[in-house]
Amino acid sequence: MRTTAHERVRGDIAAVIFGVDGVLVDTARASGTAWKAVLDPFLRSHAAVCEVECRYFDAVTDYRRYMQGRTTIDGLREYLTACEIPLCFDALRGLSARHEEVFLTIVRRLGVRAFASSVGVVHAVRLHGVRTAAVSATRYAAELLRRAGLAGLFDVRLDALDPIEIHPATADLCLLLEAARRMGTPPARTAVIEENLAAVRAARRGGFGLVIGVDRGGRSLLLPEYGAQQVITDLSELMLGAPVA
Repeated sequence: MRTTAHERVRGDIAAVIFGVDGVLVDTARASGTAWKAVLDPFLRSHAAVCEVECRYFDAVTDYRRYMQGRTTIDGLREYLTACEIPLCFDALRGLSARHEEVFLTIVRRLGVRAFASSVGVVHAVRLHGVRTAAVSATRYAAELLRRAGLAGLFDVRLDALDPIEIHPATADLCLLLEAARRMGTPPARTAVIEENLAAVRAARRGGFGLVIGVDRGGRSLLLPEYGAQQVITDLSELMLGAPVA
């Protein structure tokens, strides 16, 4: 259920881990545009081979329905399943890699912006003496933070390019646990704020003290199923107590 009241980051929380995509940085438009650039030629070719009408990718509607809040592979699989187009994992990975290339080209040409409310929350929790981390299972999170002007706001920054041991099946959990370790806080005293469903599930399974799901694309029902204890639509809904003396 979507929460409507302001939610309090509880006093026993000593650190907060923020997701990058969709929580700190608004990447939806660039990512949707990149998916359209990658998928439309693929869909056109598939339609020609199968002699069926081509269904083109909608960079807003389809992105929000299938891609937003999911990993690149999971979102692509959801979309192609809806299109009744089965692909092997290697083919999915190839399309995902191409999406990353196009996405970064767009970001480097047009820039990317941080969510103002999220920046405000990061500053607020730091004022309260709470340590902060920015974490993503993608390979480009550090670049996004730098281009959005957020790189200096966190005690820890981690993404898939960091030289830590990551098991592919548990990448999100490995990154979250490593972020908590580097901040010197146990998971039980660390909050996780994420849009990505896989990261939300990993945080709950990892025993993190508070798991907040951010619903920017109609995931309010799915997020609790994946383990979110609270669901918000924007970080402006968070409320903090008195600053640490």
